Amino acid sequence: MTGQKGIAMDIVILGAGQAAAAMAAKLRAQGHDGGITVIGDEDAPPYQRPPLSKAYLLGEMPLERLTLRADDWWTDQNIRLLTATRATRIDRAAKQVETSAGVIPYDQLALTLGASPRGLPAAMGGDLGGVHTVRGIAHIEQAKPELIPGKRLVVIGGGYIGLEAAAVARKLGLEVTVIEAAPRILGRVAAPETADLIRELHLAHGVTILEGIGIEALEGETHIRAVRLADGRRLPADLVVLGIGVTPETALAAEAGLAIDNGIACDSQGRTSDPAIWAAGDCASFPWHGGRLRLESVGNAIDMAERVAENMLGAGKDYVPKPWFWSDQYDAKLQIAGLNTGYDQIVTRPGETAQASSVWYYRNGQLIAVDALNDARAYMVGKRLIEAGRTADPARVADASTPVKELL
Repeated sequence: MTGQKGIAMDIVILGAGQAAAAMAAKLRAQGHDGGITVIGDEDAPPYQRPPLSKAYLLGEMPLERLTLRADDWWTDQNIRLLTATRATRIDRAAKQVETSAGVIPYDQLALTLGASPRGLPAAMGGDLGGVHTVRGIAHIEQAKPELIPGKRLVVIGGGYIGLEAAAVARKLGLEVTVIEAAPRILGRVAAPETADLIRELHLAHGVTILEGIGIEALEGETHIRAVRLADGRRLPADLVVLGIGVTPETALAAEAGLAIDNGIACDSQGRTSDPAIWAAGDCASFPWHGGRLRLESVGNAIDMAERVAENMLGAGKDYVPKPWFWSDQYDAKLQIAGLNTGYDQIVTRPGETAQASSVWYYRNGQLIAVDALNDARAYMVGKRLIEAGRTADPARVADASTPVKELL
């Protein structure tokens, strides 16, 4: 099979998340009339993950609103959706996937396997009851009954996932402590100026934040009772949420002999080291400015999956990411455009209200990223400039008397 548009080939998509749903839809929209099979190991059809740790956990969004497509859409599009199905092996020579539902042949295979939350080893108490991660519906359903007002929650990890969990828990009336081993929260993803804004937000809502301190162990016989810090202090805990990052799902690809480099290594079009196998989303890395980049975001999952769908059908187009992210904490919204890697200058800009502000990142005089807290206009202007390869004079950005639209 050549992969050209209109040729009836069988495409199998392993992984049933945001990227898989976007890829399947794009394949049909591009005129692919051959078979499409989507395989996922969760019971649910493809669903949105970001609301899990926010609106869904708060009880503000029912399960049926999480799903990306209605059940009849998959049938109408003649897409075979296999949920609760575990893939065990990719046989590249025979071009087939071995699964718990049987052997499924493919002409082209896409890996949209996502990433898994990091846990703590059992030797540190990571297997105790009341220790939770936040990634899938099953994780949230397990944690929900323990989110009781007055209970003591310790969040390990001061990244976005941990801080979002802390915000939800405070809204539900729990006592919350966040522990970050690095010198400050958001150390890997944001400038100190943005971290300061987010820290102030949490402190104002009664969260205790401990930075620059690691954990020694989680204590308890069968259920978490306390978190022992590296300096010997013990924090009583009724439950723990781990927000210590994720690991790309690469085991199946590695066992099949595909190249792995910060995820499943793809070329600029999303093709792996096997020309019949592609990858997209959180599990995939791709060439970027002389290195390799792997993005964990809804935007990247959708955009890369759609570009891979086009390339499976012969488009031959490079994937050029337009990174954007967001984080909802309490009633605040942090919106992020671009990638701040390698920045050498920071400019802060007051927003139009006391609760609004933005942080602008420059590298060699070029605008590369914007963090906007409660400031949608700054976010949109920054995003447009970055995507157009343009910049904004730092002095004008810092001058609150300059209307943000005039920065375009």
